[in-house]
Amino acid sequence: MSRTLALYAGLGLLVLLLFITSLAVGYAPVSLTQWLSGNLDTNLSLILTEIRLPRALLGALVGAALGLSGAALQGFLRNPLADAGLIGVSATASLGAVLVLYSGLAAVFVLALPLGGLAGAGLAVLLVYLLAGHDSSMLTLILAGVAVNSFAAALTALALNLAPNPYAVLEIVFWLLGSLADRGMDQVWLAAPFIVIGSLLLLSCGRALDALSLGEDAARSLGFSLTRLRLQVIGGTALAVGAAVAVTGSIGFVGLVVPHLLRPLVRHRPSALLGLSALGGAALLLAADIVVRLIHTQVELKLGVVTALIGGPFFLYLLMATRRTMR
Repeated sequence: MSRTLALYAGLGLLVLLLFITSLAVGYAPVSLTQWLSGNLDTNLSLILTEIRLPRALLGALVGAALGLSGAALQGFLRNPLADAGLIGVSATASLGAVLVLYSGLAAVFVLALPLGGLAGAGLAVLLVYLLAGHDSSMLTLILAGVAVNSFAAALTALALNLAPNPYAVLEIVFWLLGSLADRGMDQVWLAAPFIVIGSLLLLSCGRALDALSLGEDAARSLGFSLTRLRLQVIGGTALAVGAAVAVTGSIGFVGLVVPHLLRPLVRHRPSALLGLSALGGAALLLAADIVVRLIHTQVELKLGVVTALIGGPFFLYLLMATRRTMR
């Protein structure tokens, strides 16, 4: 227990330091002494409150949502390669946002883009639940998620193919790459309630996931309802990840990398891993966003590209390790 508390304290301190660094780093750097003393001119004050604070808040919230959902799905599906994209939530949330961009609603109504993403995430959960059935097996649930994921990706590609002009295609592609840039407090207030509610649903699954690690029959004999657990995990993932994708675009691999790095430190206990993965996800995304701003390029790198460069090789390593253990 003391080891777990030490991990929570260490990760919490790391997230706090990265959050403060995120506020200070950028094209107009803000020193810590300036910030603490309040000795900021009007321009720096506006940059801090209107640009960097929403960016840092979204980085922490979205990272926590992705890390936590990855840990919950891996525990629920008992699959070390599981991620929010596996059940189609990320792809369908992206599709909802792309349709808003394609139709031009994003230019008319400022909140249309995140609301479209949330609607897509909700649709993904409904479709997965209808395809998999009320009391389906884990394999059926995975296959239903893969089907929804593939169909959403196909519709997104169709929207890109039929876009009326190249500028619309460019806007959609840039959004799909994922970023925290140019987000304001409106996006924070819209995403935060859904992320918090979804995260609470996932955190409440800890004991049931511990029981499930012993097998489905063992979990049932201990009094846990797998149907209820399924609704909590899928619903919590839809709310948290759907809201995250709706405001930042698609940012992958956080939910895959973070739980794997932390799992050995908690002796592979799903309940202990959930909260730590939320903190680890927040730390990873804040750190990646800081790196994006420190690399000076003509056009700022997209955050989803950076996480993919980290997560892609990591996923290949996990795949090879999983194949070796299955022999």
